[in-house]
Amino acid sequence: MSLSQRYADLTHRLHQLGAGQVHLLAVSKKKSAADIAELADLGQRAFGENYLQEAVPKIQALADRNLQWHFIGRLQSNKCSDVAEHFDWCQSVDRLRLISALSRGRGPDQPDLQVLLQVNVDGEAGKGGASPADLSALAEAVAQAPGLNLRGLMAIPEPTPDPELRAAAFAALAELYARLGEEHPQMDTLSMGMSDDYASAIEQGSTMIRVGTALFGARS
Repeated sequence: MSLSQRYADLTHRLHQLGAGQVHLLAVSKKKSAADIAELADLGQRAFGENYLQEAVPKIQALADRNLQWHFIGRLQSNKCSDVAEHFDWCQSVDRLRLISALSRGRGPDQPDLQVLLQVNVDGEAGKGGASPADLSALAEAVAQAPGLNLRGLMAIPEPTPDPELRAAAFAALAELYARLGEEHPQMDTLSMGMSDDYASAIEQGSTMIRVGTALFGARS
């Protein structure tokens, strides 16, 4: 199936789900600048990348396309300056020291970097993401940091073939989002749901889905 057909099928499915207000983030890791340009020609504007070294050449090659770039990979302190320089969004903030590093790295002439706090909603060992108990302090730190704008939460729930367990994880994240939104009413983004579970995520209140395989096909 061609990229254009997969894009058409996905947007049709989102329409069927009544998800016209849900933002589609095309996860383009391991895909070429040409692949991204082809999808951009079809109307897709937002792209997510996991690896800084891979992403920056693509961002530079497509600079005239006016695309929106989201960093969605595990964030390290020594990468924060480059992420802040090159990306429009960072979805994987989960520690206080990353917040100050991103703030320092954002240029004074750049618009604010849009920030999502990544939550380890299942308490899964070895996975990135803040614990729910730490979210309030992290959110306040982002809200106070120059050059950063707190937009909401992101999570990658533990993979499971049980749809009820997936739905429960999405519901738990939506509850955290609603609770934190009482302290930070400017928040408007709940990033959850990927190629194999976006329908369930949308049912639980997702406002942004991160889709790679369903758009680009299986990665080699």
